[in-house]
Amino acid sequence: MIALDEVLVVDVESTCWEGSPPPGEVSEIIEIGICPLEVASGKRGERRSVLVRPSRSSVSPFCTSLTTLTTEQVSSGVSFAEACSLLRKEFRSDRRVWASYGDYDRKMFERQCADFGVRYPFGPRHVNVKTLFALAHALPREVGMAEAVRLTGRRIDGTHHRGHDDAFNIAGLLAGLIRR
Repeated sequence: MIALDEVLVVDVESTCWEGSPPPGEVSEIIEIGICPLEVASGKRGERRSVLVRPSRSSVSPFCTSLTTLTTEQVSSGVSFAEACSLLRKEFRSDRRVWASYGDYDRKMFERQCADFGVRYPFGPRHVNVKTLFALAHALPREVGMAEAVRLTGRRIDGTHHRGHDDAFNIAGLLAGLIRR
């Protein structure tokens, strides 16, 4: 049974490069940002960051400039399997609706779970806030998260491209859409 009292808003940051990945490396999750959203009140819970130790790639200078995350920071993170287990145990992620801004986050989890043989940490209900925002605002196209925040008359809270801050901002967008 899926609980509908809270939506778990998730934003991942992944290893990335200015161009193609170096030979033998693939983009993988290095941070999972989480912000629970209470549906009835629209109140955002505490933002949380789970750093994930990459095993098939390294943090490039480009990635650090984008996310502020360094090799040293993520090397002290947990394994991807441990991160998925933490989501289920601490956030009941497998029994909640979860949301992200676009499909990138969902696809990254699906791919990494398949690649590592790790149980998918979420239930069957995913909300794509990017599409929902464009539909609710009758936009001609989907817009990036920073643009959506601007269109609502707010500013980004925290550092853009840090998972916990982006999840918090996405939760604010979703709260506004739910309460419309």
